[in-house]
Amino acid sequence: MLNIKKIQLVSVLFFVFCASFGQTVKKTMLKLPDTGQTGIYTSTFGEDADYTINPPFFTTNNNGTVTDTVTGLLWQQTDGGEMTIENARIYVNTLTLAGFKDWRLPTAHESFSILNHQRVNPALDNTFFTTTAAEYWWTSDKQANDSTKIWCTNAGGGVGNHPKSETVSAGGTKKFHVRAVRDVKTPANIAGQFTDNRNGTVTDNLTGLTWQKILKPDTISWESALVYAENLSFAGSSDWRLPNIKELQSINDEKLVNPSVSTVFFSTIGVKKYWSSTSLPNQTAKAWYLSTQFGITTYDLKTALLSVICVRGNTTNTTTAVKETETGNFAVKVFPNPITNNSIQFEVSDVSKNFTVQITDIQGRVLINQVFKSTQYNKVISMDTNNLDAGIYFLKIEGDGGRKIEKIILSKW
Repeated sequence: MLNIKKIQLVSVLFFVFCASFGQTVKKTMLKLPDTGQTGIYTSTFGEDADYTINPPFFTTNNNGTVTDTVTGLLWQQTDGGEMTIENARIYVNTLTLAGFKDWRLPTAHESFSILNHQRVNPALDNTFFTTTAAEYWWTSDKQANDSTKIWCTNAGGGVGNHPKSETVSAGGTKKFHVRAVRDVKTPANIAGQFTDNRNGTVTDNLTGLTWQKILKPDTISWESALVYAENLSFAGSSDWRLPNIKELQSINDEKLVNPSVSTVFFSTIGVKKYWSSTSLPNQTAKAWYLSTQFGITTYDLKTALLSVICVRGNTTNTTTAVKETETGNFAVKVFPNPITNNSIQFEVSDVSKNFTVQITDIQGRVLINQVFKSTQYNKVISMDTNNLDAGIYFLKIEGDGGRKIEKIILSKW
């Protein structure tokens, strides 16, 4: 009898483990980038631009590739042109670029991550990505219940499922292009995307965001959704907000339909349309939403009545981000920048007495604080950045001679 009870207990624990973690998933993106939206389209607080979390930041490698310092992915700078999905798969599998041969098609989430929702047609930062005639870009994901449809991102800023036959090379009228991506580092395996916190919330282990599980049953306008989210006090927290469109799309599972979000963790999600905090910059009376029938992102008038799911985590109000005035005449030289190893080097000259050096994140939180003596002036100074993740930081040097602030990029690859 004792052995039977032990077996039953193990079975229960295994079920709880599976329910909490689900299937193993790969974490190919270090962090989820912001949408890039900076425009203010309402006086109601809570829209996309009111929060800065992981601002998009790319670096051009001068070899036909672009590094996304937020996700850690390496991208083909100029897409490979229009072709069928079958040829797109062959293209990436045989591509040699910048000395690398391990290129692949991006997933829908990865392809969506590089879009910039302050820009349209294309919704890409053309400072880094070459503008082409592309209307859509292929991904590696198929529609769950129809293999003739492929998930694609589009130049307008959305992501959706499209018939393979729509592209010109397959006899259609639209231009579907291919853009290759590669993993700079081997992606980590995590036990499952979601964890049920048993308090009415769910944490996404890929993004670190925490989501509302018990949802508002009625539909409301976009402005009302902003107000509802900002005033929500739930599960012991009051820092809830309306998610931006990238955050909202991040919980979608392209392997699911009707709904396209896991009902194991979001049991009341249903087949509905959910508001994001992101506006259309060229049609400001409209905002982006996620439809959970298949998982497409599209938009509607802000007066439309849609559903709401709230999110929290890793936030900062843009008004509290690092914004300080530089003073003094002393000189600071940082090198290299971007930083590709585990230390930052800099020179300080023409400063009086001792000075303090701080490295802060974009929220203004002090991560490293160190005092240097006057004997170290006009010398190369090194500070260990091994414990910092890749991303954007600020080097602040302050002393009797004034204050200097330098933006630094930590890429580590």
